[in-house]
Amino acid sequence: MSKPIDNKPPYNAPAGGWGALKSSVKHLIQSENSALAVKTLLRANQPGGFDCPGCAWGDSGDAGKVDFCENGVKAIAWEATSKRVDASFFKQYDIDELKTWDDHSLEKSGRLTQPMFYDGVNKYYQAVSWQQAFNIINGHISALDSPDEALFYTSGRASNEAAYLYQLFGRVFGTNNFPDCSNMCHEASGVGMTRSIGVGKGTVTMDDFSKADAIFIFGQNPGTNHPRMLGTLRKASKRGAKIVAINTLKEQGLKKFADPQSPKEMILFSSTTISQYYFTPKLGGDMAILRGMAKSLLARSETDDSVLDMPFIEQHCHNFEAYKDAITSTKWAQIIRQSGLSRSEIEKMSDLYVHSNKVIFTWAMGITQHKHSVAMIQELLNVLMLRGNIGKPGAGACPVRGHSNVQGNRTVGINEHPSQDFLDALAQRYHFTPPQHSGLNTVDSITAMLDKKAKIFIALGGNFAAATPDTMQTYQALSHCELTVNISTKLNRSHVMTGKQSLILPCLGRTEIDQQVSGAQHITVEDSMSMVHRSAGQNKPAGADLRSEVAIVAGIAQTVLGNELINWSALKDDYSRIRDEIEAVIPSFTDYNQQIKKERGFYLQNSAAIRAWNTSTNKANFSAAALPEMLVHEIAASSPSADVLTLQTLRSHDQYNTSIYGMDDRYRGIFNERRVVFVNQDDMKRLNLLAGDIVTIHSISTDNIKRSVTDFKIVQYDIPAGCLAAYYPETNPLVPLNSVATDCGTPTYKSIAVRLVKQ
Repeated sequence: MSKPIDNKPPYNAPAGGWGALKSSVKHLIQSENSALAVKTLLRANQPGGFDCPGCAWGDSGDAGKVDFCENGVKAIAWEATSKRVDASFFKQYDIDELKTWDDHSLEKSGRLTQPMFYDGVNKYYQAVSWQQAFNIINGHISALDSPDEALFYTSGRASNEAAYLYQLFGRVFGTNNFPDCSNMCHEASGVGMTRSIGVGKGTVTMDDFSKADAIFIFGQNPGTNHPRMLGTLRKASKRGAKIVAINTLKEQGLKKFADPQSPKEMILFSSTTISQYYFTPKLGGDMAILRGMAKSLLARSETDDSVLDMPFIEQHCHNFEAYKDAITSTKWAQIIRQSGLSRSEIEKMSDLYVHSNKVIFTWAMGITQHKHSVAMIQELLNVLMLRGNIGKPGAGACPVRGHSNVQGNRTVGINEHPSQDFLDALAQRYHFTPPQHSGLNTVDSITAMLDKKAKIFIALGGNFAAATPDTMQTYQALSHCELTVNISTKLNRSHVMTGKQSLILPCLGRTEIDQQVSGAQHITVEDSMSMVHRSAGQNKPAGADLRSEVAIVAGIAQTVLGNELINWSALKDDYSRIRDEIEAVIPSFTDYNQQIKKERGFYLQNSAAIRAWNTSTNKANFSAAALPEMLVHEIAASSPSADVLTLQTLRSHDQYNTSIYGMDDRYRGIFNERRVVFVNQDDMKRLNLLAGDIVTIHSISTDNIKRSVTDFKIVQYDIPAGCLAAYYPETNPLVPLNSVATDCGTPTYKSIAVRLVKQ
């Protein structure tokens, strides 16, 4: 039986504009503290202010202009909310009831303000003192047979100072088990880029976007995930740069954008075209597109010496001849089949590329969450290298990181595979022997918990239970732990999917004053452009009992390890001392405390951006990887059963990572619901489905585990045949734990084989 669906017209207005202002006002009002929220917003991403807790896009630097977006408004408004989750809240709702709440209901409950303990006997969390909480952690840690039975998870929100202390505590304790959110998003970028060009970060700066002749956007939806990027793209488009979107879904933010700070566009209801060219490949087909572009470039170079930058290739690159052989051996039929685009479309992209001297490639999760993501990212770099588009102004590689400071966390040591140089520097500075073996990533950590080889899970921010794949297995894994600890600002799923015992440790938000013994503190963060800048909150803390992330980590470390080897208390009292420690261990942070006094911070020099290649060959390495033998959609097409489809998970517009701020997805025409699945019109006809039909989505895997989610509404959408899309975390239960990217372990959230069954 089909359920009715609202026949709302498609959203034809530009991204941003009046729609963004209206939505922002709604969320400010819902925070129940709108005056404070508005005042706070004016200091977001400004010199002397705080870094937005949302995305990691670089600051515009435009004097006299505010620098926040609609999704930044949502994050900041909910941090400034007057709602509180305190001891009285937990006396009212027990664990079992909170488990039945949806993610949005948990999120909107308000700010956490007191340390809470679930003892595994009483069904209610109960208030404890900070020292009691630290003692509980110490009791469990002391009972471990090995330091590797502890897991130290990190979300990208943590500051450089908190992340550095966190990794130092873990390594002095004796483990490299630092799973973090990067494992689930841009891990493939780090691995692929390091292999190819010797550094796992983007090679461009904000200034490069003002010089680029063309910007190719692969697998990315900035209108929802990095809205401030639209302002940068708008400027580029208006000055005549060619912008090419390559994305499976037709996204409003990649089509046109109305700048809310442009009086002309707001008054005249006008907008700026973002992408002059838009291509919609099948899921996972981007590597085939890039191989097709390379094949086209190679053919053109036979009659035109200017197509390839041979001086760059000969001076700076390794393995070019093997890559040429890989291009030649790849057949157009495979390229067309895997990409889902025609040869003429790929030739058009090659034409745009070859007639642009300075080109930037940007990408996000649409590239990094496939089985072949590492090879796909190396192919992105291959094509950039063919025309010397790395290490020159206005050109380069730009993996657009998600959470603010996720890149900084890695820079200061949050890594389950630390370099030997970093471990040696720690040993020299602190006179101990760090663990030499690799630690566990996110998926490996879940497996270790399932096998009861990991017994304590501590999370510095984030929402592990909602962000991870194979949801039911993740819940079971967490339940096996003797203790789970979450350092958080707001209630989320991870607080109710507990271990045998659980602690909630409430921390300050980015917008709040951090007062320590030496006075008000500031923290530092690193954006996607490798700019490090200071961030200082201005609001009174949401509760008198809140502590900073730095103070919480230092408190745990001091209780567990004491102050003999490292004076954790002194570091907590004055964050400039932590920055001195970072400077002493990590060479790129010279004069750290002085450099962050600069109005917009300082740049961490990217070696590849100056054509210094920190690879084993001391050159940029071409990858000669073959295209995958079969993508999910190809397997489905060759199957006797024609009902297999490829699903990708994605965010709604009222969502940032796992935080659900509302139930709407304005740009895609979805209102007041989240259990929807976007389907191509031809697939709907073939499968005898109508808009509004309710279906169960069944995952197809090789491990004989049945995975499904129910009550999803069919929505017709402009998406390639054979491809589906639906929101996470609702569809994370469909992602098999063992389905990860080759060489990096990132879950394959963008290529899940599924079937739809009408209910």
